[in-house]
Amino acid sequence: MVRKTIKRVVENARGGAGTVEFYDILAPEEFNGHGRLYAKTVIKPHSSIGFHVHEADTEPYYILEGHGVFVDNDKSRTEVGPGDVCVIEVGQGHAIENNTDEDLVMMALVYNA
Repeated sequence: MVRKTIKRVVENARGGAGTVEFYDILAPEEFNGHGRLYAKTVIKPHSSIGFHVHEADTEPYYILEGHGVFVDNDKSRTEVGPGDVCVIEVGQGHAIENNTDEDLVMMALVYNA
């Protein structure tokens, strides 16, 4: 099977600001119970994904384009850019912000512990 990604536009993702575009690579049923998100994610300028906790799953981000600020579980803030990997482990929280005038593009994968 070959198909296009499924585009979703979310305003105020996880309580964040502005607009985030998700290009879902897998639909929820295609995870066969092993996860819930695999997507190219575009955080539009001056937008963010708000702080949230991963109770029973984990999520790595891989930054493809642009720059942003990753907010880690301990609320520390780290500037990120192309080639950076942000790892969120089970039970940890995080957020990511794009405070620039350009898109922040990353891959996001949420899979079960």
